[in-house]
Amino acid sequence: MATTARPLEQTVDVETPELVLLSYSVAGVGSRVLAALTDYAICAVALIALVVALIALEPRVPSATPAGISWAAAVLILAQFAVLWGYYVLFEGLMDGQTPGKRIHRLRVVREGGFSVTFGASAVRNLVRFVDMQPVFFYLVGLGSILATRRGQRLGDLVAGTIVVREALRPPRAAAIAPSTALDASETPTLQTALSEDEFRVLDRFMERSAHLDPLRRGVLAGQLVERFATSLASDDRAPLTRLAALHQREQQARARGISSRGETGAGRERQALIAANLSRWNGFASQLAVAQKRGLRALAEDGVREFVAEYRAVAADLARLRTAAGGREVDELFHLARLVAGAHNLLYRDRRMPLRASLRFLVTDVPREVRRSAAPIALAATLLFLPALVAGVAVVRTPNLAAEMVPAGMLRRAEDGVRRARNGEGYIDDPQLFRPIMASSIVANNVQVSFAVFAGGITAGLLSALMLVANGLSLGSVTGLYVSKGIGPLLLAFVAPHGVLELFAICVAGGAGFLLAAALLVPGERTRRRALAENSRRAIRLVGASTVLLLAAGLIEGLVSPIEWWPIEGKLAVSGTTLALLVLYLRQGRARPAPSRIEPTHAELALGAVTAHRAP
Repeated sequence: MATTARPLEQTVDVETPELVLLSYSVAGVGSRVLAALTDYAICAVALIALVVALIALEPRVPSATPAGISWAAAVLILAQFAVLWGYYVLFEGLMDGQTPGKRIHRLRVVREGGFSVTFGASAVRNLVRFVDMQPVFFYLVGLGSILATRRGQRLGDLVAGTIVVREALRPPRAAAIAPSTALDASETPTLQTALSEDEFRVLDRFMERSAHLDPLRRGVLAGQLVERFATSLASDDRAPLTRLAALHQREQQARARGISSRGETGAGRERQALIAANLSRWNGFASQLAVAQKRGLRALAEDGVREFVAEYRAVAADLARLRTAAGGREVDELFHLARLVAGAHNLLYRDRRMPLRASLRFLVTDVPREVRRSAAPIALAATLLFLPALVAGVAVVRTPNLAAEMVPAGMLRRAEDGVRRARNGEGYIDDPQLFRPIMASSIVANNVQVSFAVFAGGITAGLLSALMLVANGLSLGSVTGLYVSKGIGPLLLAFVAPHGVLELFAICVAGGAGFLLAAALLVPGERTRRRALAENSRRAIRLVGASTVLLLAAGLIEGLVSPIEWWPIEGKLAVSGTTLALLVLYLRQGRARPAPSRIEPTHAELALGAVTAHRAP
């Protein structure tokens, strides 16, 4: 039968639990960029539609007030944040590794064992996007990583243990005749074809491209092939191209009937017979798979799913037989059958959606347990935050002139105004209640993004995480020292106290998550760095979850409670003490060891098993 040119692409071989070796086609830079641009366009349209809807809604609501407009603006800020950071995680988690852009371009994110991506893995790969997108949304870091790694992984994929694969199925060209076609009366049955497999591949490539070649070049190549295959060509006066076409047709027909190629021995003699006998069945399975990938397994109905699973097992067995018969040769039928089985494998081994009970257990049990377990990296982050803060604060108190070099001009002006505000009994900042929702949403979005950046910085061996913690510590200490040096420390304390405990602890937790990634790179122990990254990232995402929840609460307090001027400092310190008590109570949860959480990847060990990458020549 006819074959097709093997695509020049990177591949990844994965061994499944059924001990079948699958081949995935790694998505290239071009297809991933197209998918990303499509997703960006969808996000932009969604945000524009939301803005238009809010603007159009205002005249239709006669009772619309400035406060309502303020809440609408707050919703818009949170929506922008959700689209920027939640779009990819949500869709990849719910659509089994596909965003709308990836679905359009037939791409999918899978774990390195071929299993479907989890919410945790998707969150990790997309939060590390903060580093991948540098410098400033040009994604040069991510593109460089894709080009440099054998599996085409950006930094987020390396941390999460995921790869982006192409799902487009390109079956081999159909044979010139059906496998069951009978021999002509003039033909003599043979046990082997006239050409070896390598010779036929050369002839097949030439015939496939001959129509597109320059006539002079085509004639030269045809003459060379006639000389090479002289013993297999009929002796007549026809043109070289005609004689080659006749030989090509005879070879196609012989292979379609399952006749083995000349020179094949042992299991290799069965390869053509295996292909001829099963090609139509494989094509039928490919059609079923295309429907299931597009509409889900539910589209096949109960009997259809049962038949699909049985056929998957049969085709997987065919793949193993064909791989043995190929004898290590990279034949096109093997290449495409492996991708067919890989697509079905990914469909069948997908993780189910996270139930509500498991989500609550993740937040109430798994997260606080991980915070306690990760006390060392969190303590390191706290040291890098508070030690520079202490040094900077003491330095500014002792030498107030240093403030001009360490504190931004805007904060210097606010401190000067703070002297007047403290004298008049006013608060740290103006408290127009109208803008509290906007302030709260802006603070939440900003602080959570900072925590994401601190976590993502761990992929730089912790250097970026440490730098951000030290920089924030210096800023915190210098501002505190500035207010203390002017005798208005209580003014700042009254503002910071209600939310400060949660906010500062959350930043330390995010730093601890980043240092878990750094530890996987620097001190993996007996594990490979790839395995260490995958395991530590599953721990780190729990810390990121804790940091996000704490910053959400802190941001709401900072925007809605901290600016209240008429609350005495004792009342705000009481809020601070309450948040501390609740935090301690929360961190004590999950002390009893529960049943294994469904949050964890079901096939974590298998997912990091035998994986081999191949880059196209």
